Amino acid sequence: MNEESPMDAVTDLIASIEMHRKEIERETGLEASRDYSLRRLQQALQEEQEAAQQHGSSPTRVATAEALANEIKRVGSLLRGASQRPQGGGGRPGQQQQRNFRQDQQRKSPKSRGRRSMGRSSGR
Repeated sequence: MNEESPMDAVTDLIASIEMHRKEIERETGLEASRDYSLRRLQQALQEEQEAAQQHGSSPTRVATAEALANEIKRVGSLLRGASQRPQGGGGRPGQQQQRNFRQDQQRKSPKSRGRRSMGRSSGR
């Protein structure tokens, strides 16, 4: 009764591969994790295409193949995206400058305190 649909199985597979990819990335780096994920995803896509040839194509098979292909594109673009990032820790360009600007503003005292007279007080 508790059968998993083909789309659920593919979603679980993609999530599992992504979890392992992130773990491998922490241990050995982005390129190794990307290669691992691409290999697993391409294998799953090939199996799905072979099953479609043997058993006939269905909307579910088309959707699962499309989901796998989209994930392959996403993972394939990870290394290209990382190589285009600046070496200074990534993030959005200018983000570090904005943070420094805000910190500088917090350190400075406000200029709108008004003038204080020098010497005697005006309340004689």
